[in-house]
Amino acid sequence: MADPGAGAAAPGAPTVIADAVHIAYTVPTGPGTHRRVHAVRGVSFVARRGESIGLIGSNGSGKSTLLKAVAGLQQTESGRVYTRGRPVLLGVDAALMGDLSGERNVILGGLAMGMSRSGIGSRYDGIVDFSGLPDGRDGRENALARPMRTYSSGMAARLRFAIAATARSHDVLLVDEALATGDARFQRRSRRRIDELRAAAGTVFLVAHSHATIRETCDRALWLEAGTLRMDGPAEEVTAAYEEFTRTGATPPDE
Repeated sequence: MADPGAGAAAPGAPTVIADAVHIAYTVPTGPGTHRRVHAVRGVSFVARRGESIGLIGSNGSGKSTLLKAVAGLQQTESGRVYTRGRPVLLGVDAALMGDLSGERNVILGGLAMGMSRSGIGSRYDGIVDFSGLPDGRDGRENALARPMRTYSSGMAARLRFAIAATARSHDVLLVDEALATGDARFQRRSRRRIDELRAAAGTVFLVAHSHATIRETCDRALWLEAGTLRMDGPAEEVTAAYEEFTRTGATPPDE
């Protein structure tokens, strides 16, 4: 992953450039046999500061693989991904440990994101409040004192989101289904935080199966199908085209 430039970018300047990105990997199919899977096929786009971009498509269409490539966690077979700053993929950059308590993992996640211990301490209550996990202050069980391996998948996802989204602002924030976890209040807090990040001139990518979430949270959407970029445009138009495709098999108008 390369950085196309240093220093602050002007509003609307590119933060992520994907140039004909192709990603393939090998999966075993039996003893001594394997096959090549082409997860992303020649995808190109430019993301700019202040944008919130939804990724939609069928299961296995390459959405999460593409996010990992933007985050620098997945090598491209051909093509390049250029980014400004350090993209953060929620739930991955906060490399939490199941045997440690939630409290210790808040500290670990903050350190992994480059924060100082004093900085983590000053934001700790905000992170816990954002996650919505009980911390014992209201008389309920202190979930933060328990090992994270005892958490439900939703509880763990909410804590990861809270650490990454509350600990600091990011030039590029990559969210994979985090808004699908938690109750309506947590989802509203998540959407407000994404709006705050956009207002701070960051770029947010969101993968979500709920098209209502994409329409409410994003102004732009990328539709991937079988690893190819089928459509890139306003979120309302792209989600409508995808919904028509799933109903009838109709392709986007420009194909």
